[in-house]
Amino acid sequence: MTTHGLRYLVNCSILFTELPLLERPAAAKAAGFDTVEFWWPWPDQPVPADADVDAFVEAVEDAGVQLAGLNFFAGDLAGPDCGVLSIPARSQQFRDNLEVTVGIGERLGTKAFNALYGNRVAESAPEEQDELAVENLALAAKAADRLGATVLVEAVSGPKPYPLRTADDAVAVVEKVRRSGAGNVGFLCDLFHLANNGDDIDAAIRTHAKDIAHVQVADYPGRGEPGSGQLDLDGYLAAIEASGYDGYVGLEYKPTTTTEESLTWLPRERRSAGH
Repeated sequence: MTTHGLRYLVNCSILFTELPLLERPAAAKAAGFDTVEFWWPWPDQPVPADADVDAFVEAVEDAGVQLAGLNFFAGDLAGPDCGVLSIPARSQQFRDNLEVTVGIGERLGTKAFNALYGNRVAESAPEEQDELAVENLALAAKAADRLGATVLVEAVSGPKPYPLRTADDAVAVVEKVRRSGAGNVGFLCDLFHLANNGDDIDAAIRTHAKDIAHVQVADYPGRGEPGSGQLDLDGYLAAIEASGYDGYVGLEYKPTTTTEESLTWLPRERRSAGH
């Protein structure tokens, strides 16, 4: 795999899991990366204690890395959850979390916040969930706008009843939020999830290139590092770059061995965003 001129960052919620969470930014730096992203670090807490937030911020600062992306609170991603913002019974958790997440971003210069939509729930009609989602995404966009940051919406795969499965699904939501008056909302193009859902990735890139605000990669099948599966990640990234995208490519895969061994596909000199 060649690596193009795109900038890479490492997702420290799925990579470097051999280490405690607060040690991962330094491990990413030691591996040659100067930019990272995280899922929400406290899956059971929309509003963690100030001391915990401070410890997280200090771990990133002390490592000397840039936190380019952070998820809003999304519940237990390793368990049953896949976001909360469309779920009426959990909407307040999302709203309570907005200021905390954006506050971390303000301290660390973060410019992208991933807002996972949430599963379908039996107690609410899909239309009600979708209306609430647009409302909450608009609130998130307003909060992020004061940092000049973007709110991201992505399609997700797997068995959870998550309704955004294709690039078309995710971009349709982005467009609804934009029509509500929030311009700083974009499509998170996760190539693994699109492949895992059987989406036509070439068509998705052609159709939605202008909406792509962040890219994440893992190979398919298996969600391992590039080269462990069958996806033409090289071709897809070349097409995304040719479309004019100049943002980050987040490494969001499950290493088939150790994190360090799984990174051999990416030359060390290409791991710094300032290469």
